[in-house]
Amino acid sequence: MQIPILSGITTDESADFSAAYPVNLVPVPGSQGISDGYLRPADGIVERGVGDGACRGGIVWQDVLYMVLGTRLTRVGSDGSTTNIGVVAGTDRVTLTYSFSHLAVAGGGNLYLYDGTAFARVTDVDLGTVLSVAWQGGYLITTDGEFLVTNELADPFEINPLRYGSSEVSPDPVVAVLRLRNEIYAVNKNTIEVFQNVGGTGFPFQRAEGAMVSRGAISSDACCVFAETIAFVGGGEGEALAVWTTNGGAATKVSTRDVDKAISNVADKSAIFVQSRLFEGHANLYIHLPDQAFVYDAAATAALGRPVWHRLQSGAGGPWRVGAMVFAYGEWWVGDTQSGSIGVFAGATGEHWGEKTTWQFNTPIIYNSGMGAIVHELELVSLTGRVAVGAAPVIATEYSLDGATWSQRKTIKAGTTGQRRKRLVWLQQGPMDNLRMQRFTGDSDAHLTFARLEAKLEPLAF
Repeated sequence: MQIPILSGITTDESADFSAAYPVNLVPVPGSQGISDGYLRPADGIVERGVGDGACRGGIVWQDVLYMVLGTRLTRVGSDGSTTNIGVVAGTDRVTLTYSFSHLAVAGGGNLYLYDGTAFARVTDVDLGTVLSVAWQGGYLITTDGEFLVTNELADPFEINPLRYGSSEVSPDPVVAVLRLRNEIYAVNKNTIEVFQNVGGTGFPFQRAEGAMVSRGAISSDACCVFAETIAFVGGGEGEALAVWTTNGGAATKVSTRDVDKAISNVADKSAIFVQSRLFEGHANLYIHLPDQAFVYDAAATAALGRPVWHRLQSGAGGPWRVGAMVFAYGEWWVGDTQSGSIGVFAGATGEHWGEKTTWQFNTPIIYNSGMGAIVHELELVSLTGRVAVGAAPVIATEYSLDGATWSQRKTIKAGTTGQRRKRLVWLQQGPMDNLRMQRFTGDSDAHLTFARLEAKLEPLAF
């Protein structure tokens, strides 16, 4: 019998079923003649250079990659070389955008502008604290949590308090400003308002009536532009936190109950941040938590007709150490959240910054209609032989009859370089009463793609 592998099930101590999303394996829908979908290794990270500190954000401006590493705005060359441009205060994540003439950085409560030669902080006292910055129609728009602030067209360093705007549909504070198409979204704590550029002598943006969303984001870092929508972690007044997308005045919940539970268990909600990435047929939204990242794939969800999520971690189960993902020089460049390392995503390895990672996936419950069975054989139909030269990886499986306690791990060799016809088979895999869950684990040495799980069962009638 064939057993699905794109997403699994486990149980918890509250006598409930929980989803077990693949870890460091990416679900890919689509038939290849073996199954209707498969799991491929998540991208590894290969180091290209080193900056002055942890990555706080990045952007491409005028075909050049810029990252804020530690307290430095840093120009990153195509060879990984770094050039420090100026000092950006604070240790928080930054927002970056650009106008026709300047690169803008919001960090540490300040706004900085760089014209390719000079880097300076906007010191106009009317600017106030800067939580976020966006650009639209010639204006840089910032927020201090209360007002929407624009600079002057003739001088980007000048602020006129008579041209302040506000998001007043609800008294909740503004946490971020985002640009989607030709509109500015004021993302509040419990609501989102949409503004259009109409010009004039006062605040140059006008509220788009009817486009208000009755949910908002928990922080400036918990929202982003994602696949022609605004995605955010938050909710409405009095609601539990979830992951939402919004476009056209309506909010759509995309998170599952298990993702919602993981978000609610985060003690410091300010540590949550979101990013997006569109690549190779995937439309991924990354929800960074202190110990892992949950990834929602909108394209795979549309293809399969159900929410498709997976998890990412660095090392042997630590947080996913990616502070920025920027497409530059024909590659996806990333910055490390724990050091000054700069690298690129690489499909040929699963290691992060030279360190091994681990992967895992579970099956749904195998149920034999209340009857027992003997599992004579399990086979993972896989693409083998693509491992690093000199590696001799092993992978393991274990099973549970209740989702809480697991059997002893059984390991097999996963094949060395060039062993592309290697079959991954476990024999004599024990009995089951009426249900069983299977789990498979390995590390980045076992750089494998899994297409199908086959089981040979002998039913036992009672």
